[in-house]
Amino acid sequence: MDDKRPLLELKGVAKAFGPRLIFRRIDMELFPGTLSLLAGANGAGKSTLMRIMAGLSRPDAGTVTRRVPEDKLGYMAHATFLYPGLDAEENLLFWARAAGLDRAAERVKEALERVGLARHAHERAGVFSRGMAQRLNLARLTLAEPELILLDEPATGLDVASRRMLSNLMLEARERGAAVLWISHDVQEDSRHADRIFTLENRSIVESAGGAS
Repeated sequence: MDDKRPLLELKGVAKAFGPRLIFRRIDMELFPGTLSLLAGANGAGKSTLMRIMAGLSRPDAGTVTRRVPEDKLGYMAHATFLYPGLDAEENLLFWARAAGLDRAAERVKEALERVGLARHAHERAGVFSRGMAQRLNLARLTLAEPELILLDEPATGLDVASRRMLSNLMLEARERGAAVLWISHDVQEDSRHADRIFTLENRSIVESAGGAS
């Protein structure tokens, strides 16, 4: 991989809902081995922009270039994409096999251990608290070791220990060369881990250095 080329590149991206302009002329680049924050007020369009980055929504103008295979894109939205009738291990096995991952059972056990859910492996996801479901969703995300990780408010429902676990997982991903973008509502806390901060305001992006740069 050419580490001088961004894994995700946006040029002149714009989006509107009917007559309402959400943002315009968005230029962004995410490089391998970086962790960035996406900040902005409620309603600024952060989730909309991330859906465009993930290929789940089309921009009304501009281009989005992703230089990773589809199976190496990890996206985590507000929905957990978990099956409530399956236990934690069964959920992850389903996703691992659907993705065609080798060593599926071994990967699942490792993922549950990473997020502190090993002892809850055989409990149904439907009885999990929001925080536990979010941790299981993080385990799902990390199964395939994605190269480009897009996280929409991943700390929702997490306690202090779980937030620390989340930060550690994303720092490990950055260390192995992934590009991570994280929508944050606690920029003061999260910026110490970030290389760059992209703030969506006045329908455009303002870029600044994070505490890790």
